[in-house]
Amino acid sequence: MDQQNRGLRRAVFIDRDGTISEEVGYVNHPSRFRLFPFAAGAVRKLNEAGWLVVLVTNQAGVARGYFTEEVLLEVHRLLCEALEKQGARLDAIYYCPHHPTVGRPPYRLDCDCRKPKPGLIHRAARDFAIDLERSWMIGDRYSDVELARNAGVRAAFVLTGYGRGEWEYQRGEWRQMPDLVAADLADAVECITRCDEQERTAHRSTGEGA
Repeated sequence: MDQQNRGLRRAVFIDRDGTISEEVGYVNHPSRFRLFPFAAGAVRKLNEAGWLVVLVTNQAGVARGYFTEEVLLEVHRLLCEALEKQGARLDAIYYCPHHPTVGRPPYRLDCDCRKPKPGLIHRAARDFAIDLERSWMIGDRYSDVELARNAGVRAAFVLTGYGRGEWEYQRGEWRQMPDLVAADLADAVECITRCDEQERTAHRSTGEGA
């Protein structure tokens, strides 16, 4: 590990719709939000392993006028509440409510936070002193893979949500590939934590972790 990064923390950044919750289109009412049944266990496993868990999500429905930021915040409150009831927690949520060509100011904006631009991850890295080289992004869209590359983190692609369709029918056009392809969030987290433990064991055996 780079000496200057020893004090930094690792994080797993997680997309929302299609990754931690069901893809149902625009969630314009809290009743439409449905957490995947495996989500809390996956987040809890990361919590217990010492990873920061950060949700990063595009929510251009705000710019489009489909729902307000107040509705979005209520959905995220319910998300956190559902996780907490099962002993899991998110350390932070970062969202982009903007669209570059649709809506009115302040939401009609060519921002730096709309995925695959890296603004959300870079903001979290500053806020939490995150070592991006040791961190991961998990998502169900190719844009999440692009986001990972743009932000300097590793990419895990899941086959829930839009994932299976994009992987089977569109990846021939992709310019970049994920580091990991997993069935779902739980499978991705299992692979990430196992890989992390293997890397730590390798570092200890060579004296790098001393």
